[in-house]
Amino acid sequence: MDHKLRARTKKKRRPIRATVASAPAGLGHDPSPPPSAWKKRALKVLAPAGLPPADLGYSQGFLADARKLVVLAGNGPDDLAADMETQMHQTFRRIERVLREAGATFDHVIFIRSYFVHLARDLPVFRKVRRQYLSRPYPASTVVGVTALAVPGLDIEVEVMAVL
Repeated sequence: MDHKLRARTKKKRRPIRATVASAPAGLGHDPSPPPSAWKKRALKVLAPAGLPPADLGYSQGFLADARKLVVLAGNGPDDLAADMETQMHQTFRRIERVLREAGATFDHVIFIRSYFVHLARDLPVFRKVRRQYLSRPYPASTVVGVTALAVPGLDIEVEVMAVL
């Protein structure tokens, strides 16, 4: 296809716009002042009207004007024989150490992706534990149930993205 024909057949793309809107009580955007880490960069919570997060402790998304993106590989617990709540605390402490190495804290986290071998069993515990490490507005999050993870015996793995 020549470049003139390609130019005529291209559709104009319009930007997708989302606004910060009020979500049902206890869900979504929190009107309280953002963490101090946000004052150093432009970060906007995305909460389109009519799209509340699936559960308390999650945001739909963020628009970040940042100079640095911190991407963490999947992290899991140190002790695979410990109870699941302990494993989750160990996982979040490992994540905290890697964030610190980048000069970040949990206040800088904008996205979390979590993988569970036993999703129905472990998700309620995960939701409880994550709130002890994260603050409002909570990061955008995705939780995925899987049949197995790369390390034998591993039941949880968590990836994180943060902006500085």
